[in-house]
Amino acid sequence: MPISPAQFPLIIDAVAQAIADNAASITELDQTIGDGDHVFNLQRGIEALQAKKAEIAILDWSAAWQVIGMTVMSAVGGASGSLYATLFISLAKHTRDQPADVTHFVQAFQQAVEAVKQRGKADVGEKTLLDVLVPVAISLHQSAEAGKALADLLDEVCCAADAGVESTRDMLATKGRASFLGERSKGHIDAGAKTAQLMLEAIASVLRGG
Repeated sequence: MPISPAQFPLIIDAVAQAIADNAASITELDQTIGDGDHVFNLQRGIEALQAKKAEIAILDWSAAWQVIGMTVMSAVGGASGSLYATLFISLAKHTRDQPADVTHFVQAFQQAVEAVKQRGKADVGEKTLLDVLVPVAISLHQSAEAGKALADLLDEVCCAADAGVESTRDMLATKGRASFLGERSKGHIDAGAKTAQLMLEAIASVLRGG
């Protein structure tokens, strides 16, 4: 970070690999407390992004986020498609005409996560991907405020994402199909939170350069 659109093809491929490597376990988890189609929907969106890699790589970062958001909106089904589209389109809005630096990315990401909250009518503690995105936004802000080096900032982000995923295990689901299970939704991590964590770690790996 800053994330250059020239890195986006590598990021998209890393995200694709991370989801593919964990597809079976996440699908099993999603079938237990969700609709069972989460990974399929995500992979459809990732494939659509892979087809646009060359286009994305030559855009400025605001335009790149916009293309990513619109592609996700049209290609990913279910709640995840709407929420991720909101995240990326908000990133596009809040990075427009802004320098591609850590400070402006952190500010834009915080605003984007707030937009996801509003779109999903959800917040931390409801067993959703927000249990990862919100702690990551907080971690980014704290690390940036402290002036931490990129490697340390990324380590903190990954730790926050890991903790966020684990926190969903004992939560009672209040959104989506899992909410109909009541107490039976406890004891399982949320599939959407898990894929968010995996994608963030894949992005961090690219930004670390390995």
